[in-house]
Amino acid sequence: MKPSRGFITLFYKEVLRFWKVAAQTVAAPVLTALLYLLIFSHVLASHVQVHGVPYTAFLIPGLVMMSVLQNAFANTSSSLIQSKVTGNLVFVLLPPISHNEFFAAYVLASVARGLLVGAGVLIVTTWFGGLIYAAPLWILAFAVMGGAIMGTLGMIAGIWAEKYDQLAAFQNFLILPLTFLSGVFYSIASLPPFWQQVSRWNPIFYMIDGFRYGFFGVSDISPWVSLLVSLVCLVILSLFTLSSLKRGYKLRA
Repeated sequence: MKPSRGFITLFYKEVLRFWKVAAQTVAAPVLTALLYLLIFSHVLASHVQVHGVPYTAFLIPGLVMMSVLQNAFANTSSSLIQSKVTGNLVFVLLPPISHNEFFAAYVLASVARGLLVGAGVLIVTTWFGGLIYAAPLWILAFAVMGGAIMGTLGMIAGIWAEKYDQLAAFQNFLILPLTFLSGVFYSIASLPPFWQQVSRWNPIFYMIDGFRYGFFGVSDISPWVSLLVSLVCLVILSLFTLSSLKRGYKLRA
C-alpha cells in the first residue's frame, strides 16, 4: 500500500525536528556514551572479562543499544509534550491523517533517530577494538525493534503527560532505572540468583542481551527468547497506543 502524503509529511516533519538540532539530539548522546566507555573501560578493562570477551568490547554493544533506546524514547515523548505545551498539537491533529499513520510516522522517526545515534556511538567506540559482528542480522533486528518499542513507549508517555515534570518523572523513575538495570554494564550471570530473577522481568534486558548476541554469538539467554519477549512487548504497547490515539485520549478536547 502506498503511503499517504500526510504520513510522509508528518514523518519528514519529525525527522527534521530532531535533525535541525543534531548537536543536541545526536552528537551529545554520542559524546555521553563515549565518556561512559572511557571511564568504565579504564577502571575495569584489565580486571574483568565477560563470556570470555574483554570488558571494553563487552561494554560497547550495551552502550550502543542504550543510546538507541533512550533516544528513540526521547524523540516521541519530547515531540508530543512540546506540541501540547506550545498548543500547536491541533495543527498536527487537524489534517486527515488516520491514527495508524500518526502512530507509524512518529515511531518510525524515533527509530531513525535511535539508529542514527546508535550508529554514531558504534563508529566512535569501535576503535577501542574487540567487536567481531558474529550475527549482523540479529544486531539490526534488535536495534530496529528496540527503537520501535521505546518510540512507542515514548508516545504513551507523551500522550499521558500534560507537563514537562510529569514526563521527567516517567523518564527518571521508569525508563532510566530499567535501562541501567538491564545489563548494559554487566552480565546478569554475575548477579546473585535473586537479582537475576528480577532482571528477567525487565524487558529492556532482553533487547540488550539479544543485541549483544549479534556481536559475540554469546548471551545470557537464547536470542530467540529475547526476540519473542521483545515482539510481545512491541505488540502490546502498539495496540495500547493505537487504542489511545483512536480515542483521542488526552489529545482531543
